[in-house]
Amino acid sequence: MLTFGRYRLEPRVGLMSGDKEVRLTPKALALLSFIAERPGEVISKEELFAAVWPEVAVGDAALVTCIQELRKALRDNARRPRYIETLHRRGYRFIGKKSAVQQPASADDKRPALALPDRPSIAVLPFANMSSDPDQEYFADGISEDLITGLARIRWLFVIARNSSFVYKGRAVDVKQVSRELGVRYVLEGSVRRAGKQLRISAQLVDAITGGHHWAESYDRGLDDIFAVQDEITRSVIAAIEPRMLAAEGNRAFLRLPDDLGAWQLVARADTPLAPDARGQSGRNRCSQPGRRGLS
Repeated sequence: MLTFGRYRLEPRVGLMSGDKEVRLTPKALALLSFIAERPGEVISKEELFAAVWPEVAVGDAALVTCIQELRKALRDNARRPRYIETLHRRGYRFIGKKSAVQQPASADDKRPALALPDRPSIAVLPFANMSSDPDQEYFADGISEDLITGLARIRWLFVIARNSSFVYKGRAVDVKQVSRELGVRYVLEGSVRRAGKQLRISAQLVDAITGGHHWAESYDRGLDDIFAVQDEITRSVIAAIEPRMLAAEGNRAFLRLPDDLGAWQLVARADTPLAPDARGQSGRNRCSQPGRRGLS
């Protein structure tokens, strides 16, 4: 936990002023956390883009919007800053007087991490709304809920329920913390942005144990039929990540024991229906041809 001025930055809660939470969007909170960890340092725009918007191409407007949101929340002044200083053509610097405070261990901290289930497990975190339009919040939540429903149809996969994963909504959270608290190996997270009549949906599959990325993709779509777009994106994301999780689990099984790999392949094949080919005969397992399942 970090304190500066009248504010307190808590990783699991967010920005606090006394006993009241200061509402921030996830990206603004992530930006504040990043620069507050490096007080007095000049941090370039490129560093902030890489830290706050990894794997996503954004313009200067997104960064400026976050800085303005933080200044408003902190009651800071760009001309006479107390916390965030702008250095023309160089970047930004956190100038708040920071002191580290030892936080007493809570009941959650003392609770042991949940054990992983005996099959691959995943949590879909609420997709972040990166638009200024609050109506897009419903669309972002709808994408997350549809992904949970679609992934739950994969019988070899253990999927965390919506009520459990949505407790992280609006919070900047470490995927390793999600793994400990929910008992999952994989985390699917993403964001939704709107510009006029265009949408950009970004998603990434992360190994919550190691923090490594297995897959990331961005989808640009028009807003002609919002429900059709939602269904299409859901199908495309699931089609993309399912074979990657199969491959990752196969690699893990191979590294443990050769016999485990054979057993895992049998489980995956038994759970995957075989599609008939043009002659009415059963074709190859669809999971063995991941390239055919992506969005054209």
